[in-house]
Amino acid sequence: MTPQQKLKHAILLKAVVHKTIADPGQITAGNVDEVYDDLNVDGNLQDAREKIRCSGTETGLTCNWSRHYESDAVAAQMPDGSWVGWTYWYGGGKHGEPEAIEWIAHAYDLACEEKQVTVTQRTFTKI
Repeated sequence: MTPQQKLKHAILLKAVVHKTIADPGQITAGNVDEVYDDLNVDGNLQDAREKIRCSGTETGLTCNWSRHYESDAVAAQMPDGSWVGWTYWYGGGKHGEPEAIEWIAHAYDLACEEKQVTVTQRTFTKI
């Protein structure tokens, strides 16, 4: 699947969990676009799409920017275990509408290496 298809798959699964849509059954690379388009009627997937858009973990990678909005490079683990990144747009002031900016079309695959780190924290007080 492409990064865009992986995001659509994750959005569909989120919508099923929140009971916005009925379970569409088996989702594959061959049918994910069609299922997404068929079920994205009357904004059925809007809440799930927004939950995914806002749920990414900051990656620290460089990303697109605009003088009108703030942006962060974020990523999330997809249903197949891979990671997909996108630019999360936010801000814009009172009349801003960052959620209207197309973000799925500009998604990209990422490699993620997780490493568990042990931290020693010290707190000092005077005697």
